[in-house]
Formats: sequence, structure tokens, C-alpha cells
Amino acid sequence: MLTRSVRQFQFAAAAIVLLTVATRLPSLLHPQAIDDEAVYSVVANEIVDGGRPYLDAIERKPPLLFWTYAAVFKVAGKYNWMALHAVALLWTLGTMAGLYLIGRRLFNRETGLIAALLYSVFQPWAAANNLAFNGELLMNFPLVWAWAIAFGKSESRWRPELFAAGALLCAGFLLKQPAAIAAVPIGFYLLLPSYRSSRRLTWRDSITQALILTAGFFSALALVAIILQQQGILPEAYYWTLTHHAVPHVFWERGVLFTLAFIGACLPLVIGAALALRDKPGLWVDKRAERIVLLGLVGASMLGTAAGARFYPHYYLQLVPPLALLAAPYLAEIWCGRIKPRSWLLRPAPITILVGVAVLAFSISHWESLAWHREPSETARYITGHSAPNDRIFVWGRSASAFYLYAQRRPASRYVLTYPLTGFIFGGDLPGVDTRKWIVPGAWEALDQDFRKHPPLYIVDLYAGPEAQYPASQFPVLARWLESYEPVARTTQGVIYRIR
Repeated sequence: MLTRSVRQFQFAAAAIVLLTVATRLPSLLHPQAIDDEAVYSVVANEIVDGGRPYLDAIERKPPLLFWTYAAVFKVAGKYNWMALHAVALLWTLGTMAGLYLIGRRLFNRETGLIAALLYSVFQPWAAANNLAFNGELLMNFPLVWAWAIAFGKSESRWRPELFAAGALLCAGFLLKQPAAIAAVPIGFYLLLPSYRSSRRLTWRDSITQALILTAGFFSALALVAIILQQQGILPEAYYWTLTHHAVPHVFWERGVLFTLAFIGACLPLVIGAALALRDKPGLWVDKRAERIVLLGLVGASMLGTAAGARFYPHYYLQLVPPLALLAAPYLAEIWCGRIKPRSWLLRPAPITILVGVAVLAFSISHWESLAWHREPSETARYITGHSAPNDRIFVWGRSASAFYLYAQRRPASRYVLTYPLTGFIFGGDLPGVDTRKWIVPGAWEALDQDFRKHPPLYIVDLYAGPEAQYPASQFPVLARWLESYEPVARTTQGVIYRIR
């Protein structure tokens, strides 16, 4: 019977891994960057070519994200999308392994497997953009393993391993800023009376452990600050990752719609978390501290989702790990037949159908969405065919970074996205709002300096239409430079200018 149990466990684990690989095939076989991967890759390629983030290529994410991308391209080669998406798959499997470990430690192997399964199914919820190797996917890995360390069964009064947990929490923050919020519930977890009583600790022991966790966080942060200072970009990194994040507009309607969509698409997660909140069967009766901190992590993740006031679908990915851990114990008991729920919706068959429908619906959405973005644009093909690999270009438009990648040409300016030059607000169009009041001070002077340092062979104007939001003629620096260029092609995306 023991041998059969082990084989069943191995079969279930292998099936979950195969499901994860199968549902990520749309990204593994996609020959281009997916969504935010474009701008991250442009910055990372500049690093590979000897440049510095925040100075030679500007984006507002923390440095560890760009260093991770740069490491992939340094090893596998620039524009190697299969390698990047394979790393994303391994990153996902690593996060699932951490969730399995937490579920097994708190309950049993079945709970661990269900937690991993729920993350595999609902992490790429609905939109194909959620398959991208984005900041939320990146930060989930160190956060989950930090939780795994914190939830460990160590009875030591010191728990030195919490230093590593603090460093992992910092790594999450250095991959995507909202991860810093997730560090707060873990710190409170170490101070909870139920935590102390379950481990026979004193108040002083809890304070010591919280200080060790804090020391790990700030030691990692100090190390990265030293590296940034040595590279001469610490002030720029601080500005772009922390200071330049004002919220000029809250997209309330978008927030309501996507929140309802997330609840509907991830209903088993929401139902399981609701059961954990009620704790009717008493599964968490001797794990009250862990239940409190997981509920706190859900709350912190909700704050992280809403922090930018833009409510993009991938912002919701940070909710999936704590919801999976809360839902897994009940779903494991239901699927194993140890609990007979009163509601028909919570019985094994309906829950299984909901999960199966989610897998099928998400997969169809991913394949269909990515099928439209497999080939480089007409503009990118023109530039590739009429320039040399060492030529530089500048793209004036909202989705500028993708054109640098598709044409495989380096940007002529640090502004690989043009929002610092226009004041554009991410999240949606704002009719009647002049965003130029949010232009970054000194941005146009910096663009002029960049062009003088390495003039672009081509300038691509994506705002060339009659109803364009930001016509080049309204920006004196760009208009003056365009006087030295002549239009050589018009594509469906815009007008291509070549230096005279």
C-alpha cells in the first residue's frame, strides 16, 4: 500500500508538471517578446552591450529584473525568446515547488500538490499577457520561498534562516516594487501570540527573529545599493523605481471590470479562500498564525494590485500564491473525500469541472491571442532590410520598445518608451486631458544630447495620423531634428524618416 501511495504521488506530481508545460506551450513556441517583455528586453540588451539601466535605457522597474533578463540574454544570446520563455517556465515550476513545500509542511502532500496545481492553472489567467516573464511572475518566486522558510518547523529561538527569508523578500522587491508590501505580514507573523505559543517562544524571541528577518532584507538592499553606486546610477535608479510613480489618475472602471473578471476566472481560488476565512471545518485550528498571515498576504497583494491605479491583468498575479495556499487544504480534503460539503458547488465533480474549464478557456485565449503577433511588423521589416546591425533608430510612439526588438536595432535614445517625453499616463486613454504637464523635467534636453551622441539613422513616427495623440510637430526638439530627415516609407504603423 505504501508503494502504491508513493507511485500515485509521483504520477500526480508528474501530471501537474506536464500540465504546466502544456499550458505554457503558447509562450514557448512564440517567436517574439510578449507584452512587457519587449521593454525589459530592450533595457537588458543595452546592459549586454555595455550600457547601464536608468541612464542608457530607461524603464521604471527595479534593477534585479533587468539583471535577470540580461543574464538570460548573455548566456543564450539576444533575441532568444525560446530561452527567455523556457526560463519563465522553470521560474513558474520553482514557485510551484515552494507552494508544494509550504502546503506539505502545514498539512500534507495532497495539500502541497493542490497548491502547486492551483498556481499552475490560475497564474496565466485569461489573458496571454500573463504568460509573459513579467515582474509579478518574477517576484512570486522569491516571495513564496521566503514564506516557506518563515513557515518552517524550526524550534530554534534564533532562527538564523530568517536572514535568508528577509533577503528573498528584498529580492522580490528588487524584481517588482509591490513585493515590499508582502514583507509586512511576514514580519507581523513572527510577533503574533499564536506564533509564539505554538513554538514556545518568549516575546523577546519573537523580537529577535523579526530583527533577523529585517536584517536580511536591508542587507540585500544595501548590497544592491552599493552595486548601483559603483555603476554610477544610484540616484537615477532611486528616481525611476521609487520617485517617478505618482498616481495622476485612478482608472476605477477598469479596476472594477478586471477585479470581477479575476473573481470569475479564478472562482475555485476565491471559494477556497472564503472557506479559509470562515474556517468552518477547523482545518486551520492549530495553524491560526499561518492562516492570519496568509489572509494578511492576500490583503497586501490586493494593495499591491491597486497601488498603480491601472489594474492591468498581470497585476493580479501576486494574488494567486496566497489564495492557492488558502484554498488548497479544503480542495484537497474535498477531492480526497475526507469532507462532504453541503453545497453542490463544492463537491469534487463541480470543482474539477471549473478547473478543467479554466484550463481549456485560458489555453484557447492564449493560442488565439499570440497567433496575431508572431511576425515582425511591416515597419520593423523595412528597417531591418535597409540598415546595418550597428545602426541606431528612434521610435516616436506608445509601443516603441517592440519596434527596436523586431528590427533588432539599438535605440538612439535612453527613452526606449516615450512617456517621459509626453507625460503619457499608463492605464488607458484620457480624452481631453493634456498630459504634457507630466513631462519629466529635462527629458527633451537629454533626448537632444542622446541624438547628438549617436544620431538615429531612422526616426519612426507612430503618431503621424491626423488624429494622433502626440504629433511630432508639437514638440520643438523632435520637430527640429526631423528637419534633417526625409520620409522614405509609410506603413500601416506610421511614417519612416531617414537622415538626409
